[in-house]
Amino acid sequence: MLRCGATLRNVAALLVSVMASAGHAQSSGPLGPGKVNTLKEVFEKLFSCWRPPPVAAVNPMDITVIVSFNRAGQILGHPRITYESAHASDADRLAYRVAVMETLQRCTPLPFTETMGGAVAGHPFAVQFHKPPQGEKRAWLSATTL
Repeated sequence: MLRCGATLRNVAALLVSVMASAGHAQSSGPLGPGKVNTLKEVFEKLFSCWRPPPVAAVNPMDITVIVSFNRAGQILGHPRITYESAHASDADRLAYRVAVMETLQRCTPLPFTETMGGAVAGHPFAVQFHKPPQGEKRAWLSATTL
């Protein structure tokens, strides 16, 4: 059983090692194009693969998945859904669970640099996929002119 203090120390150690490695290299350049070398790039890569279910088929919702990766960027163990919007129907939840799993299949293995792979191997990531804002208006899409 993990104690809170031990977990916080592990997270702090992970962040220090990742930040140190991020300072030494960039994702483009000598590491090669598309290599994932920072925590930010991990999430950017995952979100670039996200394809939510069509709004016409289901109601938009939020969903969070916990996933870990090995050094090679492959999924370690089984991803686990830890949050779903309370208002979602069973059909909405199923559609979003499938979309999350398809996202992970599309994106993995993540192309970690050697340093990044060593730093994040086995550590859980909580990836939050949010529903698109509804009713958002953009000034340039407005039908009225000034």
